[in-house]
Amino acid sequence: MRVGNLFEDSAPPAKGERFDALAEFRGVRIERIVGSAGPEPTKYLQSHDEWVVLLRGHATLEVFGESHDLAPGDHVRLPAGTPHTVVRTSNDALWLAVHVEPKPG
Repeated sequence: MRVGNLFEDSAPPAKGERFDALAEFRGVRIERIVGSAGPEPTKYLQSHDEWVVLLRGHATLEVFGESHDLAPGDHVRLPAGTPHTVVRTSNDALWLAVHVEPKPG
């Protein structure tokens, strides 16, 4: 067993975002996302469900073209196929993301 800490080694990268895998289970991946003040706005359209919570900092997330300003504790469920973009983050933004793959058909 390894005990980890979400805030350990959470200094932001110089640019963009850093994705750290924390755990994987059958069809579920949990990752920590550390953001800088200058993320590259990237439009995501994923084939899996995602749930994210902002633990620290501030961020602006665009979902279906609608802008949402997020503060610590705010969380969002993004079903598969939901277009979303991280438009802006503070230099200390820290997220926890849970990715759930669809069940095999």
